[in-house]
Amino acid sequence: MASRVDVTPAAAELLRTLTEAHGPVMFHQSGGCCDGSAPMCYPDGDFLLGDADVHLDDLDIGLDRAVPVWMSKAQHEYWSHTHLTIDVVQGRGAGFSLEAPHGVRFLVRSRLLTEADLTESEEVPA
Repeated sequence: MASRVDVTPAAAELLRTLTEAHGPVMFHQSGGCCDGSAPMCYPDGDFLLGDADVHLDDLDIGLDRAVPVWMSKAQHEYWSHTHLTIDVVQGRGAGFSLEAPHGVRFLVRSRLLTEADLTESEEVPA
């Protein structure tokens, strides 16, 4: 099955650094107002997940353990037709996310799914 989420090399490098400092990490993409719709990186297990969250995939960052990526169900319905790539850029991010003290912030780049993506993943967006 094709992945619906990916990570850039720069973001994967930062994730390895954050994992070394904090242990296993995870992402949650809420689409809420306070976090500016940015993907938030937390120590794995520090963000409470529930029925209102969807597991998108796990990012392979070259460590023994992948980084799970979660999204609120409402945001997933809105973005069901997109492929997401987690990237990192210079600048101040949200104070709740682990990268904030490093002067960078994670962001999501998106593109519309192609017919080939849909065939490969055997999913039909809402």
